[in-house]
Amino acid sequence: MSVQRTKSGPPGKLRIVAGSLRGSRLAVPDRPGLRPTSDRVRETLFNWLMPVIEGARCLDLYAGTGALGVEAISRGAAACTFVESDRALARELRENLARLKVENARVIEGDALATLAGKAEPFDVVFLDPPFGGDLWDASAERLEAHGWLSANAWIYLESPAEADLALPANWMLHRESQAGAVRFALYRRALADPLK
Repeated sequence: MSVQRTKSGPPGKLRIVAGSLRGSRLAVPDRPGLRPTSDRVRETLFNWLMPVIEGARCLDLYAGTGALGVEAISRGAAACTFVESDRALARELRENLARLKVENARVIEGDALATLAGKAEPFDVVFLDPPFGGDLWDASAERLEAHGWLSANAWIYLESPAEADLALPANWMLHRESQAGAVRFALYRRALADPLK
């Protein structure tokens, strides 16, 4: 998640595209820097993730409205942890999860980088979509990789400005990528260490 208002659905709402919660609406509060991932981009992303999302443990790192994580749960993910530093957004997310009767989720209210410096648990799918003004991609990726937050063959979704020059871990292999306007979105597969070494 992260920054401009969504252009799909009525103002202040976005919808879950598919799965058990299909058609459910999430409120989009008017918060500085909030840029929910559009319906079209989410649909493309989850088409890419279709073979692996069932039963996956997910981390929505800069959750915002939580649209990516809720979409993952709707499509069969085993659980999702949401991290959001904005208190109002975290509260709204908890309320949306309760309203949708989503029980296999937890919300951590706090700074994402600080969370990644703490006690880790490995995730199968990570959504990395920080606010575009913060230059948080490289530091987040480094901590995800170095601190034990990724399962052996994890998938990492990354959303960034199209012109951004990112320094990602060498073992993150690009699987698919596309562009929507000025936004690049890409899915990476984490590879294990070089077996020849």
